[in-house]
Amino acid sequence: MIKKLIIVPLMSYMTWAVSLPSLVNIGLEKSSVVHKSSLDIESAKLKRDEVEASKLGSVDLVASYTRFNLPRTLAPLTPSTMRDPIAAASVATTQNLFGTGVTYSVPLFTGFAQTADIEMTALSRQIAQSKSVLSKEQLVYNIRSLYLTILATQEMHQAQKSYVKRLKVLNDLIATEVRLGKKAQIDLLKAQSDYQANLSYLEIIQSNIIIAKASLATLVGIKEIDRLKAISVVVKNPNQNIERLLRDASQLHKIDISQLNLKKADKSIKKSGASKLPQVSLSSYYGHNYGPNDSSNVNSGDWEDERNWQIGLNAKWNLFDFGKSDATIQEAKIAKMKSKIDYEQTLLDLRKSLVEGSEKLKQSYTTYQSSILQLDLAKESENIESVRYQNDVSTLNDLLYAKSKTNLATAKLIESKYNYQKGKYYMDYLLERGAK
Repeated sequence: MIKKLIIVPLMSYMTWAVSLPSLVNIGLEKSSVVHKSSLDIESAKLKRDEVEASKLGSVDLVASYTRFNLPRTLAPLTPSTMRDPIAAASVATTQNLFGTGVTYSVPLFTGFAQTADIEMTALSRQIAQSKSVLSKEQLVYNIRSLYLTILATQEMHQAQKSYVKRLKVLNDLIATEVRLGKKAQIDLLKAQSDYQANLSYLEIIQSNIIIAKASLATLVGIKEIDRLKAISVVVKNPNQNIERLLRDASQLHKIDISQLNLKKADKSIKKSGASKLPQVSLSSYYGHNYGPNDSSNVNSGDWEDERNWQIGLNAKWNLFDFGKSDATIQEAKIAKMKSKIDYEQTLLDLRKSLVEGSEKLKQSYTTYQSSILQLDLAKESENIESVRYQNDVSTLNDLLYAKSKTNLATAKLIESKYNYQKGKYYMDYLLERGAK
């Protein structure tokens, strides 16, 4: 109990700086998505157990009551009994027949339908296991992506905060020069307007961080996240070989699911064909019949009982069902054709996603390199415009524009850096190596 009291608050509220691997591990343990996929696996296992148990048949307790218009014997009579008048007179007869007993029935041959059912449920369990892996991969990618979004937004918030401070210094400088008569009042109004706009944007960024953290906490399965640990992002020129990646993709679970569905469709055709084969079953019964002797019996009113048991084989072979079996088989064949199309489409979609992910990774790298140059040029331009404004060579609009370009270049650099890392995580997701 003490352990629970200590662990629950720690897992529900992350009040210290938490790392990305820690959040991934917590998500894989606590996320409802993972729990649901585990239940799907268990459900598929139980379904297979159910089908396998049906091969063993069933034992049932039965009871009945029947009211007849004419007296009936409690058990079938043999000709020898009827020839003996004394024996015949002592036979119990009743109009109110009660029966209790136990039955056992088991299918002996179902045209291989049960075999196909067992094989299909085994395939369903494998599909559920593969889907569970994909669910975990999707969860890990979503956690990583949202984590990077928060880090990027926090860096942008810090950059915006620094930019607002610089604007405040500029406002104070212009206010001083206005008092000294060196600058016009309109410059101060423009500077104050720009300062207020960027101060408001700073609050919007902070609000976005709070929203993103709440989303991440919900995704992971905890109540609150306070601070995130920074991660090291190394931007290098990506070198992705799509053909090699596709060759390695044959072992991916998303491909495996399509292949398993194709096999399952084969088994469905086999099951549908079972209706054209004979069905053989065994049934047995053991029990007692009870009832009061009727008024015509010499022992009228006395309750009698007779033990009964029987065992038998039943066979049925459908000869003609007006095309029902043929339609069922054809429907199963169409389902297999659809599964084959889905398999081929999965391969095409994977190729497209790999190409798209690879190209976006290259774009992020190019954008990052370009943003570095743009930021250097923007800073140089801002310095020049600052000197020009101080010397009354340019207007305040020119200086504010140069400062905004520097701030924009900083934001683009931050965004491109984290987009590059998101691209790497996306490739991990496509190749199912994020949760490993």
